Parts: sequence; C-alpha cells; structure tokens
Amino acid sequence: MKRRCFITLLGGAALTLGVPLEAWPQEAGRAYLLGVLVQSPRSAAHWIAFFDEFAKLGFVEGRNLAIVDGFNTPRDGAERRASEIVEARPDAIVTAGTYTVLLQRATKTIPILTVMDDVLAGGAVASLAHPGGNTTGISIFAPELDGKRQEVLLEAVPRTRHLALLADPTVTRPPQLKALEDSAKSRGIAVSTHLAVNTNEVMPALEAAVAAEAQALNVLASPLFNRYRAEIIERAAALRLPAIYQWPEMAEEGGLIAYGPRFTALYRQQALQTAKVLRGTSPADIPVEQPTKFELVINLRAAKAMGIEIPATLLARADEVIE
Repeated sequence: MKRRCFITLLGGAALTLGVPLEAWPQEAGRAYLLGVLVQSPRSAAHWIAFFDEFAKLGFVEGRNLAIVDGFNTPRDGAERRASEIVEARPDAIVTAGTYTVLLQRATKTIPILTVMDDVLAGGAVASLAHPGGNTTGISIFAPELDGKRQEVLLEAVPRTRHLALLADPTVTRPPQLKALEDSAKSRGIAVSTHLAVNTNEVMPALEAAVAAEAQALNVLASPLFNRYRAEIIERAAALRLPAIYQWPEMAEEGGLIAYGPRFTALYRQQALQTAKVLRGTSPADIPVEQPTKFELVINLRAAKAMGIEIPATLLARADEVIE
C-alpha cells in the first residue's frame, strides 16, 4: 500500500501504550491510519480536543495512529488533496462542511466522519437515523441557529435599523438567506447581505457592511469564518460593528456575543464516532448525531469597548458573561 510523504510516521507499538485492555477491542498491535481533510490548522482547539478524546479511547498519534495530513487545506486545493488522501487508503477520514462531498466523490468505501451545518440539506446522508453509504457524523442545526442568533443580536442591539449578514454562499443557501432577510424586514429592519467564498473576500465584505451603514452583523455559519475567526472578531471590533458568532468560544476570544453548541464538544463526539468505525462498525449503522446543549456567551468587555449596553434581560439568560 502506497503511503505519501505527508503521512505522520508511527513511533512505537500499540502494546506499549499502557491503555486498559477493555479499551482495545481492535486487533492488538495494529496500527491505524486516519485521514483528515479540513480548512482549520492542526493546532486549533477543537482538534486538540479531538485527539485528546481519541487518545483516551486508545488511539494515540505517533504510537498506534498515523495521520494523512489534510489540515489547513484551502478550498482551491481541496479536491486534489481529497484524491491524495483517498489514494493513501486510510482506515477512515474525518472532515467538515463542503469537503464532505468532495470525499464522497473520491471514495464510496472508505468511512467518512463529518461535522456539517446540515447533513441532509448538504446531501451527505440518506437520513439521520440510517445514514446509509460510507458517511455519518454530526449535524449542527446551522439554519435554525443562524435565525436564533439573529433574534439574540437584535435583542442585544435593539436600536438596529440596518442589519448586515456575512454569508458564505457555499454553505448558506438562497432560501436560508431569504428567510433571515424576511424575518428582519418583518420588524422594519433593512438588510444587506455580504458574501465571501474565500479568504480574500472576508475583510472586504466586512468593510462593505460598514459602508452600507449596518448597525449590527450576523456572522452566519461557515468553516471559512471559523477558520478566520480571530481576524473577523478583531476587524468587527475595530469597525465598532456589533456582531454575533456561531460558537461560544468566539465570544470568549473577544467577540461580542455567541450562541450555539460548544465547538470543542462536537469534536470530542466526533472522536467517539471515529473510534466506533475503527473498531469495525459501519458508518451506515451509526446514526447522525445532533448537539443537545447550546450556550449563550456575552462579552461585556467587548460591549463596553463598542459603547453598547446589553439589556439586563438578555444578560440574565446568558450561560456566561465575560466582564
């Protein structure tokens, strides 16, 4: 079996791990090969959480686990990297978002574990309970949560008369955008939508929102926006543009408000699903999971810097308030 140079080499035998035997229903002494195809870097907090959980389950990188490295893969290189990863014949591949479809085109047999905004709308599985095929994973209610976040943002900034949407059209489809626009317009709020499909378009989209005199910004679900979260948070703060974000961690990192499932928790769950596959369960038999816990985090330091007073009623509902 051909192995390309970007595969992390094994550094020891599985029997030296000291892992309890009950964690090892897999073949003793076997080495596993895991493919990864994502936009985010290996150093991101959610991947640290994934590999931490994976190690607890008995799969330790550098000992009995090697990685076909597709971290930090930009969209314009994703199709080629997907083919390279499949050619390396890993035991399973973990991915996210639209990269799932690229991998599905490249292989019908290698198990694929994904985290997607909406696995059904994205066509990745036949159903949540019975995925079928070679793909399963986690679906995160993105369309519903984008709408909920918009409600929270307008409650936080009640004087908003012009709302901007930052959208990735490869993720957010026209009907979803129209629903968000119609919801705001029904409240007498004007809406401008600003699209970005690559890194070069994100900052200009933010500048366009300010030029349109937006008073608040709904940053819609997208792996692209998550990858460049630090830059988006920093620029929105500099522009004094109140924004709401997809993951609770983003408010903890300086964003004004965030609402959704905790990102690191999703990837710990993905590690559990991946372990099931490596131990022999077909992805067709692993139901797609959905988050059950959602957190509202409000950063009062960011609010103060923007000169915004968050209503006390909203603060009272927050799971975490950063002062």
